[in-house]
Amino acid sequence: MLHRMREMAVALAAAAALLAATAAAAQPRVSAVRLGEHPDKTRFVVELSQAAPYRVFTLGKPYRVVIDLPQVTWNIPEHRQGEVDTGAIESLRYGLFAPNRSRVVLDAKGPVRITDVFRLPPQDGYPHRLVVDVTRVSPENFLQPRERDPIASANPLPEAEQRQRDVAEADDDRLTIVIDAGHGGPDPGAIGVDGTYEKDLVLTYARHLKERLEQAGPYRVVLTRKRDIFLKLNERVEIANEVNGDLFISLHANATRNGRASGASVFTLSETASDEEAAELAAKENKSAVVAGMDLEGTTQTVSQILIDLAQRETMNTSKRFAGMLVDELQNEVRLLENSHRHAGFVVLKSPNVPSVLLEIGFLSHEEEIQELKTASHRRTVNSQVVDAVKQYFQWRQARR
Repeated sequence: MLHRMREMAVALAAAAALLAATAAAAQPRVSAVRLGEHPDKTRFVVELSQAAPYRVFTLGKPYRVVIDLPQVTWNIPEHRQGEVDTGAIESLRYGLFAPNRSRVVLDAKGPVRITDVFRLPPQDGYPHRLVVDVTRVSPENFLQPRERDPIASANPLPEAEQRQRDVAEADDDRLTIVIDAGHGGPDPGAIGVDGTYEKDLVLTYARHLKERLEQAGPYRVVLTRKRDIFLKLNERVEIANEVNGDLFISLHANATRNGRASGASVFTLSETASDEEAAELAAKENKSAVVAGMDLEGTTQTVSQILIDLAQRETMNTSKRFAGMLVDELQNEVRLLENSHRHAGFVVLKSPNVPSVLLEIGFLSHEEEIQELKTASHRRTVNSQVVDAVKQYFQWRQARR
């Protein structure tokens, strides 16, 4: 009987692998993206392995052009996201925006209008191409997207699947720790001096931390994202609340213009930032949804204020307690910033009832530190100190009861 069950398990695993491979093969592949400047327009071209439905629209404040596609495989290793400075476009990013939906975001230098969108069949050695032409316009001529871009869609995209979230079992009495890998999808986060994306680095740390915590104690560990996909900041907070989290740790990596700063730091929530740099970092991180091409005009301030009002004093104090323990553990093995425990108004830390910290593991802009951050040994060192701090925190919490 046991032998037959093993055979069935192997067969099921093989079938699942085959289905996954078939699904991956069926996805359109993007082999190139490029921008060209012309006298009367800026042209953006996506090369695809097959014709695909699309939706193109613009957003304002800041001005962006957004191209939605079905989920695609990105085979363009030679192209890096970030600054491009071509015609009306200053930077671009792309990635998985939601299940079954990929997104390209072009940051414009000012108001733009979509003047043409069309597909080209394979010819002259080129594969299928999606072409988007935009031109600069005055702010007065920048109208609402629905009025402005009637030509910019073909073959409606399927609705994105509802996000799958881990939900606590009724009889699961383990302590629940939520690990949040920052950024994702079309939001790469900080970009290192060697081209490393923050979103990729912190996901590696998050996966490893999950393993270490599950080995260390009776913990139930939930990742807000398990792959390179975009999550809104409030969704990350909602996940922590939905799974009845006992602790929330958001992992990030920083970058500065001068490239001299290095070392880890820990942030907790406060309406008043501990310093100007902390305030700037929080403002940058809180723009995640804008970077990914979401229209938040008229709602961001209201939502932020509600979240701030919900942040209970006890939760904030408990978060600071854990942050202090985390700094104490990290300083034993890890280089820290001089002002290592800081506070600012990070949206992702605004859960009303889950103690939350944001850990900046280091600086991608520092030429030596970025190489260290990418090593397995440094990942083990950082996460070992995090695990020790988590143990200490729950022991402290238990002693209070």
